[in-house]
Amino acid sequence: MAQKVLLTGNEAIARGVFEAGVRFASAYPGTPSTEILENIAEYKEIIAEWAPNEKVALETAFGAAIAGARAFASMKHVGLNVAADPFFTIAYTGANAGLVIVTADEPGQHSSQNEQDNRNYARSAKVPMLEPSDSAECKDMVKYAFVLSEQYQCPVLIRLTTRVCHSKSLVQLEDRHEVPLVPYVKDSRRYVDVPANAKIRRLEVEKHLDAFKAFSDETELNFIDDNKSDIGVITSGMCYNYSKEVFANTANYLKIGFTYPLPMGKIKEFCSKLKKVYVIEENDEYIEDAVKMLGYGNICYGKYAPDGQRFLPFNGELTADEIRKSVTGQGCALPQYDKTKIVARPPALCAGCPHRGLFYQLSKRKNVVISGDIGCYTLAFAAPYNAMDFNSCMGASISSGHGAQKIFDQNADNQKRIVSVLGDSTFFHSGMTSLLNVVYNKGNNITVILDNRITGMTGHQQNPGTGFTAQNEPTDAVDIEGLVKAIGITNIKVIDPNDLTAVNDALDWAINNKEASVIITRYPCVLKKFSQLDKTQFPEAFKQKCAVDQNKCIGCKACLKCGCPAISVTDKKASINAEMCVGCTVCKQICPVKAID
Repeated sequence: MAQKVLLTGNEAIARGVFEAGVRFASAYPGTPSTEILENIAEYKEIIAEWAPNEKVALETAFGAAIAGARAFASMKHVGLNVAADPFFTIAYTGANAGLVIVTADEPGQHSSQNEQDNRNYARSAKVPMLEPSDSAECKDMVKYAFVLSEQYQCPVLIRLTTRVCHSKSLVQLEDRHEVPLVPYVKDSRRYVDVPANAKIRRLEVEKHLDAFKAFSDETELNFIDDNKSDIGVITSGMCYNYSKEVFANTANYLKIGFTYPLPMGKIKEFCSKLKKVYVIEENDEYIEDAVKMLGYGNICYGKYAPDGQRFLPFNGELTADEIRKSVTGQGCALPQYDKTKIVARPPALCAGCPHRGLFYQLSKRKNVVISGDIGCYTLAFAAPYNAMDFNSCMGASISSGHGAQKIFDQNADNQKRIVSVLGDSTFFHSGMTSLLNVVYNKGNNITVILDNRITGMTGHQQNPGTGFTAQNEPTDAVDIEGLVKAIGITNIKVIDPNDLTAVNDALDWAINNKEASVIITRYPCVLKKFSQLDKTQFPEAFKQKCAVDQNKCIGCKACLKCGCPAISVTDKKASINAEMCVGCTVCKQICPVKAID
């Protein structure tokens, strides 16, 4: 029976995948897209998999679609960079059954290293793109995308943004539509993309694109809301909701849900009747450029005003307040308060985080340059550790570190050693090939793999090292130590990162080693729900608490240098919050007067 429920955009995407009769879905976790596959995994009619990285996710979905099943892949915006290689070629070949890809962009960079606009990927790859503005559209557009994918034999990209992913709205639930498998027929001229075949398929892409250009002007996904005004707003995605909040019924709207190719005819029709047009879009001037190309730059107010001056902010989220400030010069009235009383609370590693011991010891090292990666441990760049010097993207810690070490080694007077730090999931994602490069090119940098037994930063998703699949089925857990040996590393140490002596000794060993070495810090994330295997391997984990003997404490504040949020100092004496402490004992080992036990 049909019913309406309140869903986030990510939950609605998953529901749309289910209702569309999809049989296979793959993803790599990354905020703001993570919850899509987590929710898909609840539907037993669908094979749902966490892939080691986004490239693998898209390639496996592509294979499933070639075999005749509707298939789906999702990732955050930077994940599409990793998947770009198959993405551009799949645009040529298409698939046997429907193939839909979700990219979740992040205006405002809440948890991302850049603010790229993946609408540009659709344009570059010549792949049709849809852009929902609420949860209902998320579900409906997924289903519609599969129809388009099969009708035109091409992949379809759906672009979300953070607020669409995580905001809730009502969604009409419907039954699953069981779609029969499409029989597989061998077709090497289409699916084997050697140059001779690719040149032919390239022409097919253009034919599809011409058809989509006409479709974009006709589809109900792009519609005009005429309020009899001489002011207009052209917008898409969550910005449609923001714009409605600001302009209400004082403006006409062209709401674009099918955003590549853009509805050029409809844009021209809309602008021709107006005195002023606001283009409200997050990130790049994607729609704005089209409006100006059609000759309406003299009435267009987007990222820039007609006189070339900045109008809307070039970055961040275009919330209703930001739009209001740009249009009227006034934002919402906010409560007044004494800003001097607000205490800065930067993010910190959790109490009991197994990364703390390593970064505490690394922070004391001289002539060490730390190449970081993407994960919770990136927080080590900040005080009190200051133990990360550069990072860029998933897996880059090892390869960037290798390049830096090669240059440092050219200077005989330079004793700097590179320490590359990355997590277990990141190592599986793209660190393995970087480590292989170190071995192949005779590198001697130090790699530390932080094996906290789960994919921590994105909310505890399974990975190849945890022993469970996305649908919580037991599977073989990849042994990181064995994998590192297979890659060609012979110098390996596995340590408990809470043991500061063991950490210190391992760093000494690695720094004095003239060959490439790997240290594996192996201890579970403090927030992890323990499996039976975890309970067997770490029987004493998190079963005690530390406390400060106030009579022994001398108020030296040495314990604060471990950066644990459970520790505070009042009246020159340290204390430990028993509700937060899990007894990792790092602070106990640091205390010079043994006041902590």
